[in-house]
Amino acid sequence: MSTSFKEYSARLAAILNSHEWEEVMPLAQAVERCWREGNQVFLCGNGGSAGNAVHLANDYLYGIAKETGKGLRVHALSANPAVITCLANDVSYDAIFSEQLAVLGQKGDLIICLSGSGNSPNILKALRQAKSMDIQSCAILGFSGGEAKALADIPLHFSINDMQISEDLQLVVGHMLMQYLYSRKNQIQ
Repeated sequence: MSTSFKEYSARLAAILNSHEWEEVMPLAQAVERCWREGNQVFLCGNGGSAGNAVHLANDYLYGIAKETGKGLRVHALSANPAVITCLANDVSYDAIFSEQLAVLGQKGDLIICLSGSGNSPNILKALRQAKSMDIQSCAILGFSGGEAKALADIPLHFSINDMQISEDLQLVVGHMLMQYLYSRKNQIQ
């Protein structure tokens, strides 16, 4: 049993040690711009990535500033089951994020899509909706990066064929951003 734990940690460590982390800077700058200018940041994903989106929205709402009213204007589009089930039932599951973005988003906002495969139809539709509204987009991706890699303005791709490690890396990037933003809070406020 411990062999599988060692193998998992070795695969995760290998990608952490080999990745070119400066690729995260354009996303850090985009999130910082939204924070400075009062624009919104949207996060979305399916399954474990949906949970990561909610987790990171929490971190950015309060954790980057740790002062009442000083955090980022952030929304996890995967957080409201009433909205998601309504849209899935009345429109389509493919539209659960794009329909929310069409109402809540504005030019100058940012959407961060979290996807292992980069091929989920609702992620692709959200990226297309963002483009049509002049909303900057990022996709944090695993596997081949899928179609989302070409659609996102800022693709962050980890070439790993493992869903759990792909999801781990979403949080790694998200937590890197949180600490980066927290270190710059005095320059933003």
